[in-house]
Amino acid sequence: MENNVNKTFIIRNEVEELNRVVAFLEQLAEEWQLPANTIHSIHLVLEEALSNVILYAYEKGSTHEIRIDVNYTDHQLGITITDTGRPFDPTQQKEPDIHLPAEERPIGGLGIFLIRKIMDEVSYLRSGQENILRMTKKI
Repeated sequence: MENNVNKTFIIRNEVEELNRVVAFLEQLAEEWQLPANTIHSIHLVLEEALSNVILYAYEKGSTHEIRIDVNYTDHQLGITITDTGRPFDPTQQKEPDIHLPAEERPIGGLGIFLIRKIMDEVSYLRSGQENILRMTKKI
């Protein structure tokens, strides 16, 4: 495999599109010979991050594109999600208290917690009208 490979995938802001993301990841795993456990973790991360964009970034009923850029370089997988939804910086969210009983925990926040635990680096940038979420994972 080459030292630096890149793929771009564009989806609409619809929950059904997450099935296409799974197929895209499976294709990358095969093409780039990525470990199954890594792909499983990346699938969880993408599902959480993309679900947040799809469900909360846009007005109901409006159609928008979400861009997913994936690159693999020197045993590091990089994922960038770019959308034009409402500004939202997931890196500024407080970590949930996972020691509270489930019925006492506030709803939400676990997806972002999961992303932070799985990925080695997570950063956010608002550039013009775009939210740019960058995540990296050492392989």
